[in-house]
Amino acid sequence: MTHDTIAHEVNPVTQAVILAGGQGSRLRPYTDDRPKPMVEIPGTGMPIIGHQLAWLAAEGVTDAVVSCGHLAEVLQEWLDSTPLPMKVTTVVEREPLGRGGGLKYAAASLPRPEEPWYATNGDIWTRFSLRDMAAFHEERDAVATLALARPRIPWGAVETNEFGQVLDFIESPPSPFLINAGVYVFAPDFTAMLPDLGDHERTTFPRLARERRLAGYPIPQGAYWRAIDTAKDLREAARELGAAPV
Repeated sequence: MTHDTIAHEVNPVTQAVILAGGQGSRLRPYTDDRPKPMVEIPGTGMPIIGHQLAWLAAEGVTDAVVSCGHLAEVLQEWLDSTPLPMKVTTVVEREPLGRGGGLKYAAASLPRPEEPWYATNGDIWTRFSLRDMAAFHEERDAVATLALARPRIPWGAVETNEFGQVLDFIESPPSPFLINAGVYVFAPDFTAMLPDLGDHERTTFPRLARERRLAGYPIPQGAYWRAIDTAKDLREAARELGAAPV
């Protein structure tokens, strides 16, 4: 059975963590006065964090924990002054804990620790069915499931034949490799496996991969996904979403 045909009779995932504490130095000057999740893609009328909360709510999430760090007060002020589609709790990482430590620190504030949970990086603009991903995760009895994206490479590709003759030029083709898309489903017992300090992608994930308890869910073809890391990403996202140019 493929992930496109998985039935939806699974326990709903209703809580999530958003990691929103990064400094976003590569996105300056947009992040000089705000954290990266508060950057707006021109034409959307909404910061990245607003899009993520709307997406999570549409997928059945009722409670979210937002992990803040850099310029936390700006993000907290926006959350306090904006009608939100769910209950949102903020936690502030006072000192760098690493990606795994930060995730564990935020997960401690989830309202239902005995239930599975979603997590997403705070710089991701995407839209696909999290319910399908949760069904994929549950069917495989995984401890953790990563969403996998196939981004377009930033260069034009050259197609040749076996004689070395150039046949065609392909502008920004899809990457031949899948990458970690920064969106996750975690089983309840995953939290205890996270390091208090450090990077779970160097510790917890490799361990789970060796034990065959880590799953990868390819984002369906045609679904939108982009990580907003640089000003170029912001411009391209604005164009891709049909928004006004930066």
